[in-house]
Amino acid sequence: MSYPRARLCERLRTSVSGDARVNVGRYLAEFTWAGGTGLFDEPRRTRVEWFDSGGCRVPRYVNEYWTSGQRGGHSLHEISYRACFKAELPRFFMERLTESGALVYDPFMGRGTALLEAALLGRRVAGNDVNPLSELLLRPRLDPPTQRAVEERLAEIPPVPQGKADIDLSMFYSPATEAQVMGLRAYLLERAGNGAEDSVDRWIRMVATNRLTGHSAGFFSVYTMPPNQAVSAESQRKINERRGQAPPDRDVTAITARKSAALLRGVTGLDRERLETAGGSARLFQVDAAGRSPLEDGCVDLVVTSPPFLDIVQYASDNWLRCWFNGIDAGDVAGRITTPKSVDEWARAMEGALSELARVVRPGGWVAFEVGEVRGGRLLLDEVVAPLGPRVGLECHGVVVNDQQFTKTANCWGVRNNRKGTNTNRIVVFRKSR
Repeated sequence: MSYPRARLCERLRTSVSGDARVNVGRYLAEFTWAGGTGLFDEPRRTRVEWFDSGGCRVPRYVNEYWTSGQRGGHSLHEISYRACFKAELPRFFMERLTESGALVYDPFMGRGTALLEAALLGRRVAGNDVNPLSELLLRPRLDPPTQRAVEERLAEIPPVPQGKADIDLSMFYSPATEAQVMGLRAYLLERAGNGAEDSVDRWIRMVATNRLTGHSAGFFSVYTMPPNQAVSAESQRKINERRGQAPPDRDVTAITARKSAALLRGVTGLDRERLETAGGSARLFQVDAAGRSPLEDGCVDLVVTSPPFLDIVQYASDNWLRCWFNGIDAGDVAGRITTPKSVDEWARAMEGALSELARVVRPGGWVAFEVGEVRGGRLLLDEVVAPLGPRVGLECHGVVVNDQQFTKTANCWGVRNNRKGTNTNRIVVFRKSR
């Protein structure tokens, strides 16, 4: 059975006194998705599984709840960041559990996918991440300039013919390209340092940060790993030697302008209105997710978030070049990011984060806590997280598993058929009852 959106939202957004557990479970169990690729594709029906959690049985709802298409989201989402979920995931919960004007919070915001999607849907936003790159990547997209303004500003940036970095970047850039990168970096850091930085500067910095390295001519560098993972200088030398390549000259200004146009291509007048409203009141922090944030008690309607998965992803080392470009100490970032190596340590960190969420979420509000499966699929993190919520005052309503076809990137790493890796979305759904 498939419900019209208005009806399903009414069914899910019940009052505190209503039986939300029954409503959510019934909706997820009866959900069908007819979004296949063929005209006569059969709707996919939900498979309900159960597992034990702290002495209670927890339902796991398995279906394709949102499309697996890589480019199903807004063009503004198309910047790279390691281990980020697709925009369809937060949209699924926002459309069903919130209304216009609701406050959506992400305590591990990464590149800001959940919050950008919330803003595009007319919700208010608050976010947190100990990595300062997160705000640098999100804030400009909440206040996007016009393409003309971007191109005019790029034309004003003075070149630095003999620009040379204070670190060896010769394995990534030709001398001519490095000079352009240094000129852009010097200009942006000076503008930020003297208080002259505006929304256009912030946008250009965000785009350039995203174009520093990559695996096509659309990036400043020679061929390397995908842009969400900057390899070390020594690893890049080995890549160059193995491929018999040398860094080519790139037009940094042209590449930045082209990427800006791609990001802005889907921005409508309504999008700008909603982004301006959300961006004007956005509250973004850089604190420990398990500590006390500046948010008031009971002010959040919905949390959609995805914490670090044990020590699977090295966020600081993957972003060392981005940190350098923005004048950020990568070593300091590495010391602040939570990357527990044991399950017990990870569970303690997650319980701390959930405790803080129980404080800021309003009675009747929701938490969608996205985790995955690690260690070759042998460790299902939803089973670790589910019993933590009740300890801090969050009722567990079940786990949503989005059963999807993997992307080309996942297949490159040998991840197939949901058998291993972290591509399987497992969202533990909690609700604050009091």
